Amino acid sequence: MTTPTRTLGTTGPQVSPLGLGCMGMSAMYGDTDRGESIATIHAALEAGVTLLDTGDFYGMGHNELLIGEALRTAPAARREQALLSVKFGALRAPDGSWSGYDGRPAAVKNFAAHSLQRLGVDHIDVYRLARLDPAVPIEETVGAVAELVEQGYVRHIGLSEVGAETIRRAAATAPIADLQIEYAIISRGIEREILPTLSELGIAVTAYGVLSRGLISGRLTADRQFAAHDFRAHSPRFQGDNLRHNLDLVEALRKIAEQKGVTVAQIAFAWVLAQGPRHGTDIVPLVGARTRERLAEALGALDVPLDAADLAAIEAAVPADAAAGDRYPAVFMADLDSER
Repeated sequence: MTTPTRTLGTTGPQVSPLGLGCMGMSAMYGDTDRGESIATIHAALEAGVTLLDTGDFYGMGHNELLIGEALRTAPAARREQALLSVKFGALRAPDGSWSGYDGRPAAVKNFAAHSLQRLGVDHIDVYRLARLDPAVPIEETVGAVAELVEQGYVRHIGLSEVGAETIRRAAATAPIADLQIEYAIISRGIEREILPTLSELGIAVTAYGVLSRGLISGRLTADRQFAAHDFRAHSPRFQGDNLRHNLDLVEALRKIAEQKGVTVAQIAFAWVLAQGPRHGTDIVPLVGARTRERLAEALGALDVPLDAADLAAIEAAVPADAAAGDRYPAVFMADLDSER
């Protein structure tokens, strides 16, 4: 990619304008193909993508092992350009169920040791607690990651799905590179308090859910059936009348995309890419592609300029808060400090 790099805040590394979110290659969205997943990571690196995002709980370690294999089998020059962003702290049971979050300093170091081993690297570029542990002050968790920075095991500290007050407390403890949080045309809640706080403190955003888990990919239909282990089978935005309403929004976006000769997905990524200057902070969208085809489509968004008239048309078609249904099931919404 020839587009100028983005910087993860005032303290973080320079990264490509789009990152690759690898979660879907291991869990949450149905069956996957290991060979195609590795080929997609290789294709992303070849295209100039530098930021690879994962979590130690994605597939209970499967995703980190997958990325480790992809890096070992990539050309040396491509392997060296990769920057790894890792989330930790989510607790899983053998049956895959979720049992909270652990941000205790001793646990932080334990999680990091296992991630380094699975990834096959000597350091993690950005390390972040997946969700706030309500039993542990954020200062203690961030302080533990800061110790890992001092020891050379971590390069930069990130945050994930936390609100403005927590962001301020974390930033007062140690330099914070970025906040990873959902941000999309139909998920714009962070514009109220979180983005202004990040801009003030010099913290960047890595935005996940840009296609809202495929909802605004332009390929989903109202009769789609999801497997029981697919996250979307339980997500409010994909249920009944909510889904039909949300797909009407997608059709409004499709008209704008067709006028520009691009896909709905490309419009969605181009819109998020255009929000950084508007909100005074760098925003790096994560592409959740599981195939080379979908990766290529998303990368095409880098060649989709949006002027003021385009942005106004997009936001008229899909106003803020237009989506029907919460972005997570209720049990997960309760864990989101960013929603409090």
